Amino acid sequence: MSPAEATAKVPTLRERRRAVATQEILGAAERHIVENGPHALSLRAVARDLGMTVQALYHYFASRDDLVTALITKAYEDLADAVLAAVDRAHEDPSVPRLVHAAEGYRRWAIAHPERFQLIYGSPLRGYAAPPGGPTTRALQRMSGIFQRELFAGFTTEQLAAADMPGPSPELIAHLGQLSPSGLGVLPPAGVHLMLRAWGHMHGLVVLEVFGHTSFMGGHQAEVFRVSMSHLVQDVHRRIPTA
Repeated sequence: MSPAEATAKVPTLRERRRAVATQEILGAAERHIVENGPHALSLRAVARDLGMTVQALYHYFASRDDLVTALITKAYEDLADAVLAAVDRAHEDPSVPRLVHAAEGYRRWAIAHPERFQLIYGSPLRGYAAPPGGPTTRALQRMSGIFQRELFAGFTTEQLAAADMPGPSPELIAHLGQLSPSGLGVLPPAGVHLMLRAWGHMHGLVVLEVFGHTSFMGGHQAEVFRVSMSHLVQDVHRRIPTA
């Protein structure tokens, strides 16, 4: 790399100040969500908390939707980081499948950040639509890729294609063929079935706990979740033929 190229990659003072201000806005918006819930997000309130005008805030986020997109993307990224951190510590307890460690990282983040979890998985914000193929989609694909890798590690595409799952309809097969190769589209139809089945089971249990529907289990919720996830992994792997 030439000196000119190295210099060109160094952010300018203006760019650094903008990056700092952007992070301050996101931080204030996240605090507002924690205190009031996602549906009460107000650009005017965020601007007031930062001592700036709404017009000044628009210099960093052109609209409310742009701010919401940034908040959802950051939530997905933080959640994915928590899942990766849990997987990275899997060697500390090798008796537990790595997918279970990933699921427990997902659960812990959701419990620790219920309002941000609600932002990405709760009722859609009225009037908001994520940009197709935008940063929220890429962030979600990153996280789902972690679960795909840990759930199907060691299995070939041919094995996943031969998994013991009900055969999809021709219409569904055609639809699956249109999925992005950077997401579920990398899997054969039977693999997509297994992945969605596992995801729905895990995510459903987490949603029930985050919204207080499993509180009757008291302090045993973590144990119940681990047992359920362990059985889930066993069932998924049982359906995939050996090489």
